[in-house]
Parts: sequence; structure tokens; C-alpha cells
Amino acid sequence: MRILIFSTAYLPFVGGAELAIKEITDRLSPGEFSFDLITLNLDGKQKAEEQMGNVRVIRLSCSKVLFPFRASSRAIALHQEKPYDRIWSIMASYGGFAGLFFKRRFPKIPFVLTLQEGDSFAHIYRRVFFIWPLFKMIFTRADHITAISNYLADWAKRMRATCSVEVVPNGVDIQKFEYGMSLPAEASAQAGNIEKEEIRKKIGIQKEDKIVITTSRLVAKNGVGDLIEAMQYLPENVKLVILGTGSLEESLKSKVQSAKLEKRVQFLGFISNQELPQYLHIADIFCRPSLSEGLGISFLEAMAAGLPVIATSVGGILDFLTDGETGLFCEVQNPKSIAEKIQLLLSDGVLRTRIIDNAGKMVRERYEWQGIAEKMKNALTGSM
Repeated sequence: MRILIFSTAYLPFVGGAELAIKEITDRLSPGEFSFDLITLNLDGKQKAEEQMGNVRVIRLSCSKVLFPFRASSRAIALHQEKPYDRIWSIMASYGGFAGLFFKRRFPKIPFVLTLQEGDSFAHIYRRVFFIWPLFKMIFTRADHITAISNYLADWAKRMRATCSVEVVPNGVDIQKFEYGMSLPAEASAQAGNIEKEEIRKKIGIQKEDKIVITTSRLVAKNGVGDLIEAMQYLPENVKLVILGTGSLEESLKSKVQSAKLEKRVQFLGFISNQELPQYLHIADIFCRPSLSEGLGISFLEAMAAGLPVIATSVGGILDFLTDGETGLFCEVQNPKSIAEKIQLLLSDGVLRTRIIDNAGKMVRERYEWQGIAEKMKNALTGSM
């Protein structure tokens, strides 16, 4: 089966959607599937065409606004050379428009749309209100829709999708986030402790310090400013480590300086996906007080790494977080509430252990990539 994927971004630019494409296509047999992916050459430094795993990646040098037109035009030419059996658009955005334009030219080719959006629906509307009827057609012309959470699946139905809609979440590479899975238990624990101490020493964390960590794009929706403010209500030995970059980085650093929290808040910048587990392992708590989330793969990765999680009850987070069982909910945009939940996890060992155990079991049962790849395989090959 030949499948053409439209995605605004792809590796080496890694986000939840891009990682999902790779994890899923890597697990589908090249004997059964042939994947072409059309994307943007975002930094102008990537190869125009290359094979990455099971995917032939075709990069276009143009603006995001022009991408739907250029991508659909290129896809039409490729289809006329060797026909595709399915088209698969990642997100109802530029890639979604590319899929829509292709579908209008070849209406008999099934169009699969995957929703990975993390922004609030109000934010999305502000970006597309002037072409709202055309935007809605991404949903109404799709032949099958998968969404990474029930929250996004409900959105598809509200957008008047007439096709079948199912939840196929993003997954977690469980072995990567757990300590030394290939080592005996004693050796694994020893290696893990040495690694933790080396990293804590490297970034100046003392033995008595308690570490709250967040992995976030530094943008408004992730609530990092609220998390910084929460530090003012916590003991001096509670430190915050922030992984990630984004448009609000400088203003967040100014907030830290204004609150005189420079010794308690560290910005470590971009950390690669391969390095991420070892930084999670140095922490005591993961917290991201989001204003909106499509799913929140960072929370699931933290759970797999054995951290108790604090989150807000928004969007797709409700699919996996049960308050007091697989994590704790704090209030949206309420630094005092965030601080109270952090303090609760630091002081109540029984609660902490229960949450870690329940969350770890839940992630292993529901969010392992192989099972998710099988669901996506069925979505791509099913009758439409």
C-alpha cells in the first residue's frame, strides 16, 4: 500500500506529531507499506529528498502559507507517476489543507486526517476565521479521522466530520524512559544512581534539594510562568529545572530575576529526545500547568520515567490523569494551587508511591508504541 503523508514539519525537527510519524512508520512492514512524506525545509539546511527509516522524505523550500499549494501540486505529480492508495494529513493545518486540495483533485483516494493539535480551539479559530468554511472542509472531506485524545475527537465531531472518528493516541518508548531495562535490577539501580548524581552535580543541584522539572515549549499555553511564580510559595530547597526553548524565554527569565529566584530556577534550553530520560531521572516531580493540551506526551514520558505528575484538568490530559490515582490536578493559572500540590507530593510518601505505581502501569498498558502502530495500521487500511 502506497501512502502519501503531508506534514508541515518532520525530523530533525522533533515534536509530538513528528515523533509519532516516525514511531508508527518504523513499526509497519516495508513489505506492506511504502511511505512518501512531503514537508517543509524549515531551516533551509536539510536535504531536498532522503530516505529516513521507512519513509521517503521530500522537503519543499517555501513559506508555510504556500505549503498547501506547493505540496498538493508535488503530490499530484507523484501520484500521476505512481498512484497512491491513501493520503494522510498530520493536523488540520497546512498539512490538512494540502490533503484537502489533493482530495478535491482525486476524490476517490481515501483521505485520512490525524489531529495532533495542542493549542486551544479559540487560538486556532483566531488563525483561520477568515477562511473558516474552507478550514471546516478539512474535516468534512476526510474519509477517516484519528485523534490523539477524546478532546480532539470531540472537536472533529463539532466541526461536522461525517466520517468515522477514533482515538489513536501518541505513545511512549517505555524502555527508553525506564532505568536500564537490559540490566539486572541491582546493576540498573547502581548505574541509574551514578548517572543521576553526575547530572545533578553538573547543573549545581545539592543532595538535599528537591527537583521539580518541566519539559515545555516556552509559550503561553504551557503555563511555565505560573510554575515559576509557584516557587515563591515553596521551601528554599525546592528547585525548578526547565527544559525547552520558545518565544517567551526572555520574559520568563526576567520573571525569575524580578522574583529573585535565580538560585532556584534553571533554564537548560533544548535537550534532545535521546538525552531527555536522564534529566527526568534526576527530578522528584514533573509539573506543567497547561492552559490547553491536545494530549500531553511529556506527561506520559514523565510517568514512564517514574515521576509523579502535576497537571491541569484541560484537554487530552483527562484521558490519562485521574486525580489522586495517576497524578494530581492543580488549578489553571493558580500558582498557589500548583505549590500546594508540589508540597503534597513532597510530604506524602504513600500518595507519591501510589501515583507513581498506578501511572507507570497505565502507561505500559495503554501507551506502548507497538500497540498504537497496530491501531494506526488498521485506520490506514480499513474500508472507507
